[in-house]
Amino acid sequence: MTAPRPPRVGILLFDGVEELDAVGPWEVLAQWAKHGALDAEVLTFSLDGAPVRCAKGMEITPTTRASDVGPLDALVHPGGPDARRLMTDDAHLAWLRSAAEATPLVASVCTGALVLAAAGLLTGRPATTHHGALGELAAADPTVDVRSGVRFVDDGDVVTSAGVTAGIDLALHLVARLDSPAAADGVRWGIEHVVPAPA
Repeated sequence: MTAPRPPRVGILLFDGVEELDAVGPWEVLAQWAKHGALDAEVLTFSLDGAPVRCAKGMEITPTTRASDVGPLDALVHPGGPDARRLMTDDAHLAWLRSAAEATPLVASVCTGALVLAAAGLLTGRPATTHHGALGELAAADPTVDVRSGVRFVDDGDVVTSAGVTAGIDLALHLVARLDSPAAADGVRWGIEHVVPAPA
């Protein structure tokens, strides 16, 4: 009997991605991969493998390109100003639909949910996004059960988070799902993403 392969998570990068939408989950997931017991693999990729320029000017060179990613257990689609451009990019939406069919768990951070909605991945589902884009999410697909005031919404094979720093909470939730709540707590303490005790 073949041992199961370690879990693999891919984070999509694109020009105009919000830095923390991608780097926040990366920090959580990379901490898990480095210190966890499952030998998880976390990678970044752009559709063509080229470096991307983020919303505030940071440049990131991805690990690989989309066609070379291979099987994933989870795909994270961040948001950012240029996420709205992707909502009308037919090639991107087609790629996303295909990736979602092959990936057990698709997650979005912030306005990445708008792209998921445009691709038809949130039809009839509960979902959330940045508080300033909740109306846009409802407009993108009126069947979405838009949730406000929450850090993330887990609907089984699709998980969406609120804006920016909520991606950290989403990634911790992914660790709990792909590994265990104890592993997520270990990561939380490792990166000191904890509520301080009252003075």
